[in-house]
Amino acid sequence: MPADRAFLGVPLWRAFAATGADLLWRVSADRILPMHRMLRDGSWLSRIHAATDPAHTGPITVRVLAYQLNGTGQAAGEGYRPVTALLDARCYPARQLAALYHERWEAESVLAELETRRRGAHVVLAGKTPDGVLQQLWAHLLVHRALRGQMVRTAATQHLDPDRISFTETLHAARCRRTPSMRSIGYGRMCSPR
Repeated sequence: MPADRAFLGVPLWRAFAATGADLLWRVSADRILPMHRMLRDGSWLSRIHAATDPAHTGPITVRVLAYQLNGTGQAAGEGYRPVTALLDARCYPARQLAALYHERWEAESVLAELETRRRGAHVVLAGKTPDGVLQQLWAHLLVHRALRGQMVRTAATQHLDPDRISFTETLHAARCRRTPSMRSIGYGRMCSPR
């Protein structure tokens, strides 16, 4: 389960680990993670402690991955440092875990698309009843799914990963393809040249 650096804490780590989840969480740049043992893939084993454990009596052993991504504009020395509960470097190579960590951005991108890009940041669900709200929510999800399907089809024609297709551009293109009669009843906005 990938998570961002704001969520790393020993009590939460233990709670999720108790469910059997495999954890991969980014840590903040200022967190000190001393190297207890270097592993063959460049990752290392360290220990984290709860803030409420000043004597460090209940540490959790984690594996630290440290890397940079090319082409991100990060300053020298900046990078990513996820920690994981997957301690075996042979079974779980650091490169694969680093790639997995960045897949979580896809999930966050989808949430952003649903929250702000498709509906608009200040649009609220207008259903007057719980069933009306559910109906409107399902309509938003269905339209989102249709747009995502179009992105996959577009990517396939260009031999691209669908992640390389812009959701915002797909949404704009879909809005521009609507007939004038659909626009006249308030279904989207008129498209203007950019």
